[in-house]
Amino acid sequence: MSGFTANDLTPRQIVAELDKFIVGQKRAKRVVAIALRNRARRRQLNDDLRNEVSPKNILMMGPTGVGKTEIARRLARLARAPFVKVEATKYTEVGYVGRDVESMVRDLVEVSIKLVREEKTADVREAVEDFVADRLLDLLTPPPAGVTASKRMVAGKPEMNYSWPDESSHPAHEWWRKREVLKGQMADGKLDDREVDVKVTERPPNPMAGMGGGMDPSMGGGMMMDLSGLFDQLNKMTPKKTKSVRMRVGEARRILFEEETEGLLDMDKIKAEALDRAQNDGIIFIDEFDKIAGGRGGERIGADVSREGVQRDILPIVEGSTVQTKHGMITTDHVLFIAAGAFHVSKPSDLIPELQGRFPLRVELEALSAEDFRRILTEPDNALTKQYAALLATEGVELEWQPDGIEELAESAAKVNSTTENIGARRLHTILEKMLEDVSFEAPDMGVGRITINRAFVRQTLHDIVEDQDLSRYIL
Repeated sequence: MSGFTANDLTPRQIVAELDKFIVGQKRAKRVVAIALRNRARRRQLNDDLRNEVSPKNILMMGPTGVGKTEIARRLARLARAPFVKVEATKYTEVGYVGRDVESMVRDLVEVSIKLVREEKTADVREAVEDFVADRLLDLLTPPPAGVTASKRMVAGKPEMNYSWPDESSHPAHEWWRKREVLKGQMADGKLDDREVDVKVTERPPNPMAGMGGGMDPSMGGGMMMDLSGLFDQLNKMTPKKTKSVRMRVGEARRILFEEETEGLLDMDKIKAEALDRAQNDGIIFIDEFDKIAGGRGGERIGADVSREGVQRDILPIVEGSTVQTKHGMITTDHVLFIAAGAFHVSKPSDLIPELQGRFPLRVELEALSAEDFRRILTEPDNALTKQYAALLATEGVELEWQPDGIEELAESAAKVNSTTENIGARRLHTILEKMLEDVSFEAPDMGVGRITINRAFVRQTLHDIVEDQDLSRYIL
């Protein structure tokens, strides 16, 4: 749906977009579509009321492999929203060694900065690529005497400007014609292995880079983040040194592109926008939420840290709090939290009451049937059958999927799930990989050819494994 923004999409359109990648689960799609639309509605309110409207967090329940994570991830991609997926079991309550719950918010900020930076880079990509190409061409075929080459900025984008006496006999004309030929070859990648001497900027290392990102500020993580930011500021103020390095054109193009782009991007504005988007558009998906349910009253099981303690640490983040990051403070009042878990052993009512109240929307996802598997194999834009066909087509092998072959695959996946552990749609990955193992191995030596995947082919390659439960558990 290019040309649309998240604000333009109605709940029905959001569901239609999700249908392109996820089969079934209509109820879950409707719930997340309404949550996304409510964000667009909130933006149109006056400031006083907008601050009072908080997102309705969602609790998804259902077995593994039915689409819980994929729905949240596709929703975030559709909305171009910062998104992080975390596992509740990775966190420990305060006072124990392990990740503190605030690290999920810091991760969200990092993702948001990366997202905004990529968008700003895309705005100048074409102009910077043209400018870098001109610089490389000047190294491959230096301008003759009398030609003036200068860099100029047009609408905030770099551009090389060439000038020489307007004489038909001037050697610059012949140079320019040869240069145009090289430019076409460079665009086709034919010059990538040629070597040139490029002046690159030396980047002083930040000794604090990567430190303190997941540390509790009370344990020194805040100091680490402050020091990292201080080193970044000092590096900006330090005069830049350049050195000449001989490298291939392909590598030089990448390095020069990064250097030119870095000079065009205003990181302060990017960080400010990223913090705002993380606060107002961010989505945090907490998986394995059922694993921290139960154990009420501080009960501990084995060596596990109190699950109730982790819940109580997560509670203020979900309720709305201010978290310190190395890029600034961020509030979580309007971050959308989506929690998910199988809830086979525990149930949502085993969570502490305060946390239950922070996830008012509950939706149960359905287990997948053979018919669902058939649709998963054929309908989505990224269907596995299309992926495998495209992969093997690179070797000159054409996969022809027959309807009865797809039906047999779907039935086999459903049967294995019913007789062993039910892992949902992930079973299709294991079955398809096993079925096409010989084809994938032999493809480079086969040359051009066609392989028909029908019921007979599927049964021939999978029958023994599917029928033997012990073998299924081991192989599939």
